[in-house]
Amino acid sequence: MQFKSFIFLAALTGLILAAGYYLGGQQGVVTALVISAVMNVGSYWFSDKLVLAIYRARPLAPEQNLRVHQIVERIAEKTNLPKPKIYIVNMPAPNAFATGRNKNHAVVAVTPSILSLLNDKELEGVLAHELGHIQNKDILISSIAATLAGTISFLAQMAYYGMLFSGRSVGGQDNRNRGNSLGTLALLILTPVIATLLHLAISRSREYLADATGAKTTGDPEGLASALEKISFAAKTHPLIGEPKHEATAHLFIVNPFKPSLLVQLFSTHPPVEERIKRLRNKK
Repeated sequence: MQFKSFIFLAALTGLILAAGYYLGGQQGVVTALVISAVMNVGSYWFSDKLVLAIYRARPLAPEQNLRVHQIVERIAEKTNLPKPKIYIVNMPAPNAFATGRNKNHAVVAVTPSILSLLNDKELEGVLAHELGHIQNKDILISSIAATLAGTISFLAQMAYYGMLFSGRSVGGQDNRNRGNSLGTLALLILTPVIATLLHLAISRSREYLADATGAKTTGDPEGLASALEKISFAAKTHPLIGEPKHEATAHLFIVNPFKPSLLVQLFSTHPPVEERIKRLRNKK
C-alpha cells in the first residue's frame, strides 16, 4: 500500500510538471512547482484547523468521557505515538476522523452517536484505525494528494483562459494553432479527471492500510469489522445531506456519512465497506 501510494503521488507530480511544461516550457515547470509548494505548505499547516472549524468541533475533556480517553491512551502507548487531542463533533451520524499535520499535532474527532452505538471492542477498532492514519502519515499524504490534484485543476483553468484570450480555436485554419488548441483542450479536460482518479486511488489505498494497521494494533479485526457494519448501516439508512464544504471533507471520515450522489458513487474516496469488512475478517 505504501509503495502504491508513492507511485500515485509520483504520477500526480509528473502530471503537474507535464502540464506546466506544456503551458510555459521550463518556466512553466518552475511556476507549477512553486504553486504546488505554496499550496502544500498551506494545506500542511492549516487543514486541521479548517476542518475543526467547519464542524464547530470542541475539545472533549477526560471528565466528559473517560472511556474514549482511556482507549486512545492505550492505543497511543501500543503504537508509540503521543496521545492526540480528542474532539467531539456534534453531527447525528455515528462517525470519526483524524486530522493534524503530524503525530505531535494530531487530532481524533468522534461524534456523540458513535460513542453510544459501539461497544468497547468496536470503538477501540475505530480509534485504532484513526490512530493508524496518524501512524502511517496518511493525513499528510492525503493533504498533499488533494493539493496536487487542486494544482492540476488550477493549471487546467490557466490553460482555458490562455486559449480564450489568445483567440485560438479548434476550428482555426492554421494546423499548428489547431494542434495547440487540441492540446490545450486535452489539458483542460483530461488532466483534472486523471488527477482526481489518482487522488481517489490514494485515498482508498490509505483506508485499506489504516484498517490493517488498526486491526494489527488491537489484535482484534472483528471489532473494527463489526464497527464498520454498524456505521455503514447508519450511513445508508440515515445519510446526511451536507453543504459542499462538508462533502469536501467526506474522505476524512471512517465511512462517508453523506448521501451519495451519482458523481460521488463514481468518484468515491472510500473503498466499498463490504470489501473492507471481508479483508478484515480474512485476517482472523
